[in-house]
Amino acid sequence: MDPVGQDVNLNSPNKGLPVEHSAGLDGFPVEGTLGNSGNPLPPGLTEEEAEELRSELIKVEEEIGTLRQVLSAKERHATELKRKLGLSPLNELKQNLTKSWQDVQTSNAYVSASATLDDITRSEAYKKTQETLSQAGQKTSAALTNVGSAISRKLGDMRNSATFKSFEDKVGNMKYKVVGPRGDEGMNSTSPTQENPPF
Repeated sequence: MDPVGQDVNLNSPNKGLPVEHSAGLDGFPVEGTLGNSGNPLPPGLTEEEAEELRSELIKVEEEIGTLRQVLSAKERHATELKRKLGLSPLNELKQNLTKSWQDVQTSNAYVSASATLDDITRSEAYKKTQETLSQAGQKTSAALTNVGSAISRKLGDMRNSATFKSFEDKVGNMKYKVVGPRGDEGMNSTSPTQENPPF
């Protein structure tokens, strides 16, 4: 497609599409075109200087285009080499992360923070705090063991008490009245008897 006949305005919704030229507008100068004699020259610039600047601009734009093509070719070549070496974007990311972590570990801030933490762990205050917490943990564990033993002992005493035995007897009597003497055998029977009518 001919680039002259395309809409190259980046804000245009028709960007890259062919532009229809009206026959009546072909004679009018287009804003921003080189060599446009309809635009006045900036103050202090002669026609010869303007022409020289225009030709230099054309050369620079051609060089930029050439450099873009070379850069694009180099990027394609680098991508092909990486593919042949088995270097995927994921592998590159892993390598970058590893290098970044190594950079962090060798940074002054990290080394300084590590040294400070080492100093803290070697300090007397830290050691005393650690000992105190260790002793508190041991005392708490012993206290919980004692409480558990006391609760077990109290439950055993309560089960052997007259009140609990009386309660146990009442539950047993209620079971006898509801289930009957054949409590274990009659659980599977389907026909109700006179002694244990259905609810």
